[in-house]
Amino acid sequence: MFSRLTRPQTIAVCALPVVALLATAVFAPLPFSVAQPGQTTNVLGENKGAPVITISGAPVRDTRGQLRMTTIVATSPDTRVSLPDIVDSWFRTDRAVMPRDAIYPSGDTVQEIERHNEKQMKESQDAATEAALNHLGLDEKDVKVGLKLADVGGPSAGLLFSLGIVDKLDGDGTGGDLTGGRVIAGTGTIAADGTVGAVGGVALKTQAAKRDGATVFLVPKAECADARAELPKGLRLIPVTTLKSTVSSLVALQTGKGSVPSC
Repeated sequence: MFSRLTRPQTIAVCALPVVALLATAVFAPLPFSVAQPGQTTNVLGENKGAPVITISGAPVRDTRGQLRMTTIVATSPDTRVSLPDIVDSWFRTDRAVMPRDAIYPSGDTVQEIERHNEKQMKESQDAATEAALNHLGLDEKDVKVGLKLADVGGPSAGLLFSLGIVDKLDGDGTGGDLTGGRVIAGTGTIAADGTVGAVGGVALKTQAAKRDGATVFLVPKAECADARAELPKGLRLIPVTTLKSTVSSLVALQTGKGSVPSC
């Protein structure tokens, strides 16, 4: 024999699964990471007491200005990110919610990810060195370049490494600094042929750049829209596609001769 439920009882019973689902959504870990602006480092200077760029086999210039590579900091792959974390970050300009797989290789352990990032950094440094020396017409057999940047992984510093090598060896090509004495920041991968690639997280990196005194930000051209989204006031964007065109843009910015592209 069955008894009939009243309308309020029926609503209460039906609501129980919904409440349970909402509670699960609130407290369950979700497949996202929360990112924020990270450190920036002047590749023309030192990092933790050691020069970022060392060169032997060719005369090295004294440089003014700064070339700052930029980073983001994301929650580790084993950090539990819940719905409240996502909601809080959604309404902040200094936070970004990103799919975990967009930052970390899927299924890898923390140790495997660290090894992967270190490998990418080493490959990026090798490509940056080759691109810079090719650009200057120098032979890697004659010129030895060492790149050292502690606690940073991944390939996104490639462009800035190349620019740092070019500035230390050749400057603007006429005796001046490639930076023109400015604080210039940026991001971008680089291939041995000098092609600049996209990296992600540029809206957060522009904030890190502005925080650390940059007035110019070099951004892969394909990511101009992302960079403009939360662009700090007073930070000029210069889109880049190759090492050669980036050097040309910086020389034009410094000398006032020639055009400087914009996003």
